[in-house]
Amino acid sequence: MVGATPMRFIQTFSLLASSLSLVVACGGGGAVSAGALTPLTPVQTSALLAAADRTEADRKVDGVRHPDQLLAFLSVGPGMHVADLGAGGGYTTELLARAVGPSGAVYSQNDPDLLKRFLDKPFTERLARPINKNVVRVERTFDDPLPPDAQNLDVVVMYIFYHDVVWIGADRDKMNKAIFAALKPGGAYVVVDASANAADGIGAVKTLHRIDEGVVRAEVAKAGFVLADTADFLRNPSDARDWNSSPRAAADRLGTEDRFVLKFVKPRSP
Repeated sequence: MVGATPMRFIQTFSLLASSLSLVVACGGGGAVSAGALTPLTPVQTSALLAAADRTEADRKVDGVRHPDQLLAFLSVGPGMHVADLGAGGGYTTELLARAVGPSGAVYSQNDPDLLKRFLDKPFTERLARPINKNVVRVERTFDDPLPPDAQNLDVVVMYIFYHDVVWIGADRDKMNKAIFAALKPGGAYVVVDASANAADGIGAVKTLHRIDEGVVRAEVAKAGFVLADTADFLRNPSDARDWNSSPRAAADRLGTEDRFVLKFVKPRSP
């Protein structure tokens, strides 16, 4: 495995060269920030989602996950280094891999025990797809979910898995602090999960596969993060929050539960 520091140097140098070439090609006009990493445009996102090599299964999931709005909220783009924690079968991992492109990198993490019991086959098959060549497979517990070379990350996302971290008994304080340390100043930590009623707190993580949004806000803030933004594209105000939202139990109702979307940011140094 190539370490993140030399790999990122090479990638940054390539981006610099590309940006300078663009300036020359355009006659030097306009203010181009050499080596700057910018989010996908809506046109680029549409092209990404329309790619012919995306699977029909993923296209079906798009209907409830709204990946165009998710990618816009994540503000990901070519050359970025990002992480998908609790990646499961890798749907979000592949979206990120397409978004950051060959000049970027995606750390896709799953807990070793969960991999062994449920996820190894779909996860392995996902990462074998050519589009995911820029993905680093990570098998680590949530107490310390990222390898040492995952440094100065632009974005970390955890999609419908924070409640599972509670369920399996991981140390969330350690996890959130580790994520904080891995992000660059100004980097984003985005948590998406199924809403429980406020009175349930963490009491519904096993029975309903849901967690109270307030718990996540408080625990992540404790690690030093600042809540920077929220999004409503996965909200469902009519959800009574009293049914099991796990994929197997929810069946056709999966994705119709109220889901909160939170963006936390690692503060920049004063």
